Amino acid sequence: MEIQQRASHDIQPLIEQRADPFIYRHSDGYYYFIASVPEYDRIEIRRAQNLEKLVTSTPVVIWRKRDTGILSANIWAPELHFIDDKWYVYFAAAHTTDTNEGLFDHRMYLLETENVNPLQGSWMERWQVRTEWESFALDATTFEHNGSRYYVWAQKDPNIEGNSNLYISTMSNPWTRTGPQTMISLPEYDWEIIGYKVNEGAAFLRKGNRVFLSYSASATDYNYCMGLLEADADADLLDATSWRKSQTVVLSTDESISMYGPGHNSFTLSEKGEETLFVFHARTYKNIIGDPLYDPNRHTFVTALLWTADGRPDFRGSVAALARSLQ
Repeated sequence: MEIQQRASHDIQPLIEQRADPFIYRHSDGYYYFIASVPEYDRIEIRRAQNLEKLVTSTPVVIWRKRDTGILSANIWAPELHFIDDKWYVYFAAAHTTDTNEGLFDHRMYLLETENVNPLQGSWMERWQVRTEWESFALDATTFEHNGSRYYVWAQKDPNIEGNSNLYISTMSNPWTRTGPQTMISLPEYDWEIIGYKVNEGAAFLRKGNRVFLSYSASATDYNYCMGLLEADADADLLDATSWRKSQTVVLSTDESISMYGPGHNSFTLSEKGEETLFVFHARTYKNIIGDPLYDPNRHTFVTALLWTADGRPDFRGSVAALARSLQ
């Protein structure tokens, strides 16, 4: 399906046909961009010294899926992290495109390189990041907070109905989860269970004395949307009761600006590091032919993140400001 033309009042993507976007602003002055490609067959990275130049920068393929077996199908949602002077890519992969009772067989994996420039040289497969179950698992992210490294991901609990819940644990190194894993969110509200019962795509953010985890919910068509978890910055993040969950959706389809199914976001910084930027994907049309997962037109959008009067991320206001800037 071709990219459709957009009206002047619609929000405009930064990078077209890239879903699950992750942008990292590194100390070398470059923005690094990584995302799911429509073919789900490779992992590529591009970099530029400003966001606008990311659009025309040449992607470099750092890894391709295998022909058969594990790591051979549906390469999803890569994230690029710089930890202890090495680069890591977290991603999910399956060994077949078939489903079992509506679920794929994804597991979470890790690539590593010591290259100063991650677009150069080779990457090593660090293998699977294991959890307490061998079940559908995806959308891993990691962050450091108060001296500990945390790992957050989405997974199917064999004893809970639905596709995926959100879990958190600590890590002893970038590829090893350690200690207990805690469920911090499961799909429960009406807006989280349209089509599928899904919580996935978590992204970490800290501001002042609070930490936040944004996440995505429901099916990947126009019903895809975002929720928000928050905790006190000095709380025990492994304690499920530390996390407070938004009862209402924080970002969803807005037909007035042709934004459909927004979600799977990340956060990055402005060039001077003074402003948080909100990165997310969405489509610019509602009706999809066939399975939404294989529609290529989930595009990457970037806008300045605004904040509510009570100190929470204002996702709706941020997107509205992006739309107004085009008028």
